[in-house]
Amino acid sequence: MLALTKEDIINAFSMKDAIKAVKLAFLMYSTEKSIVPLRTNINVPPVKGQTLFMPAYCEDMNSLGIKIVSIFPENVKKNKNVVPATMILIDASTGEVCCLLDGTYLTQLRTGAATGAACDLLARKDAKIGALIGTGGQAPSQLEAMLTSRPLEVLKIAGFNYNKTIAFTDAMKKLYGHLGTKFIAVEHPNEAVTGADIITVVTSSKTPVFDGTLVKKGALITGVGSFTPLMQEIDEIAVCNANSIFVDSMEAILAEAGDLIIPIEKGLISKEKISGELGEVLSGKLKGRNNEDEIIIFKTVGIAIQDILTADAIYKKAHSLGIGNEIKF
Repeated sequence: MLALTKEDIINAFSMKDAIKAVKLAFLMYSTEKSIVPLRTNINVPPVKGQTLFMPAYCEDMNSLGIKIVSIFPENVKKNKNVVPATMILIDASTGEVCCLLDGTYLTQLRTGAATGAACDLLARKDAKIGALIGTGGQAPSQLEAMLTSRPLEVLKIAGFNYNKTIAFTDAMKKLYGHLGTKFIAVEHPNEAVTGADIITVVTSSKTPVFDGTLVKKGALITGVGSFTPLMQEIDEIAVCNANSIFVDSMEAILAEAGDLIIPIEKGLISKEKISGELGEVLSGKLKGRNNEDEIIIFKTVGIAIQDILTADAIYKKAHSLGIGNEIKF
């Protein structure tokens, strides 16, 4: 069994690699070539936490595994990760565990790659201005994915604490400043959204974080942060004004994504407003962007096949490079 830390994964696997793996995952999912049960969510009331179990299997890729991810907000008080996770990859030929991966970084990587895939398929080719709303643990990979998919000239960054936003922006300049993108910290998400061609929202908010009337024609909005029916970070006006809405999984979205469940329940939109899954764009069943003025939303809550196929690709590459530590029981 191979054990891969965050550093091992970084050394073996790039965001470009991850976007390729996630595209394959979406394709396998939407063409019904994978088994992906809805995740099991167990609440842990004493610490206001919850643990999610996310299994999946893809016969075509001979990939099998389960990710265990927790959301324990009180970990902040203990100086521990609020979203710890472990990925368990299983040999589909023998049923034996073949790899343990840092699931926290894997989640960040594959979640960013989902945005990267959406940007690649749905954003305007000439997109130059980006907006990132949210500066938490998922934010760096979202930013990297946006820059990997489009050569943005300007990226405006907004959070809910301006000092933290400035610090995050400075850190991103050091990591990605060589790409030539101008990073700007702004005080309010509305400043970031104004004029942006790509808007990525990655917060844990239960109320919309920006004014939907400010979204320009031709913009792509990727909604990443909300993952329960009560969480809502995308403004209902933006949802109503969208020409197309694509999702990672229709089943998961209608069960978990407050960004769309809430306006549907209010009668502002119908389920038919959702165009389909991103995997259907990859298979050619659906067309992505029809014209340069369309406002498009991509909403993702994350599906286990992303983790399994990304982890499988990481495992194979790391194994070929001799990266990681072997563990024997």
